[in-house]
Amino acid sequence: MIQPTNIQLNSTASSQAGVFQAIADLAIENGLATSADEVVKGLQTREAQSTTGFQDGFAIPHTQSEAVVKPGIIIVRTETGIEWGSFDDQPAFFFLALLIPKSEAGTTHLQALSALSRVLMDDKDRQALLNANTNEDLAQLVEKAITTTQEEN
Repeated sequence: MIQPTNIQLNSTASSQAGVFQAIADLAIENGLATSADEVVKGLQTREAQSTTGFQDGFAIPHTQSEAVVKPGIIIVRTETGIEWGSFDDQPAFFFLALLIPKSEAGTTHLQALSALSRVLMDDKDRQALLNANTNEDLAQLVEKAITTTQEEN
């Protein structure tokens, strides 16, 4: 679900709309989606329901969309924090976006979301994500976290 090419470590996005656009652009570049506009619209719709802001600078924006052709995780890390309505009222700068095809809404979506949430609740795992300096390292950490969680279930 995660590839090094799905990661943008030093994004200059400075707003929620900018982060959503960066996610959508990566989804198009990497063949995960057919329409950047539809991905952005899906992320905005989900965010309007309730915040995807977690804590400690992390957020997990996600969408299920017809425009998404294969499930994937896209990571965008911004240079500055962005107001996200997070649980701890702190700006977010590390975005783990989950993109799921409409046809896989449910199982794939919930398992991946659960795995990402679990990683972010663990201090050691969260710090490892923050310390990753390359796309490859970050992709490997996220893949391991998701695989480990799926094996436990």
